[in-house]
Amino acid sequence: MEDELILQDELIYFAHVLSPRFKSLEILPISDVHYGNPLFSKKHFLESVRYIKETPNCYTFLNGDLLEAAIRTSKGEIFHQVGTPQDQRDGIIKTLMPIKKKILGVTMGNHEMRIANDVGVDLCRDIANALNVPYRASGMLIKISFGSGNEGHDDRPYTYWGYFTHGYGGARTKSAKAVKVERTATWLHADFYCMSHDHVVNVAPDVYLLPDPRTRAEKVDGEETGFTIGRVTAHRKMLIKTNSYVKWGGYAEMGGFPPSDLASPLIKLSGRGKIRVNVEV
Repeated sequence: MEDELILQDELIYFAHVLSPRFKSLEILPISDVHYGNPLFSKKHFLESVRYIKETPNCYTFLNGDLLEAAIRTSKGEIFHQVGTPQDQRDGIIKTLMPIKKKILGVTMGNHEMRIANDVGVDLCRDIANALNVPYRASGMLIKISFGSGNEGHDDRPYTYWGYFTHGYGGARTKSAKAVKVERTATWLHADFYCMSHDHVVNVAPDVYLLPDPRTRAEKVDGEETGFTIGRVTAHRKMLIKTNSYVKWGGYAEMGGFPPSDLASPLIKLSGRGKIRVNVEV
């Protein structure tokens, strides 16, 4: 791989090797903070940060719209936001600094994208650089390894794959919002997929069939047929829509959007027995 040129914005994955002592791993996504929005719930945001900081086996990723970042061409209320986009950037960096070693990656949201498109300044990249965290604007695929004893081998960690991207487009119903992450899950392999943007929490398990590379000789009535066969196993994946930290009112109320769920889903990865993802909401 080191000899191959990686193109700009080409999909790659970032690998994280965590403690072999962990018997499980938790991931609490942070997205749609809208730091600087007058209805930003600082209380709920700080509760999430505090939980991540105080829970040794809990990590996070930042999935866009971290800042309100309203400018003159935005749909947002530029004259009501708290602080300039630069102030908002500096404020959230300060808040997240105590958990910087627990952030697995950062993506860009549509609010930050407005500034990037208009003036070429990427505030999410600034945040990632300040926290020394992997950054990929469009979305991020991560490989997470932790624990030991996988498949009975003391030196083998448990490994999970996750993909997260901010999200896109408008949707009114919960099903229309949920189907967007379902579509994404058909494009690449992972154990869990997270999408934000719609400010509505939704969790749905799904299954697809995966060929097991192990093979054996086919036998019928105890006699080999001369053919080699293998099994197909069901691979379970979790489709997750994440919360926001914005209380109801203003643009959402006037536009006929429902109140946001301010509590983040908590992704739980097992480090005992079989590979398994659960989500607590």
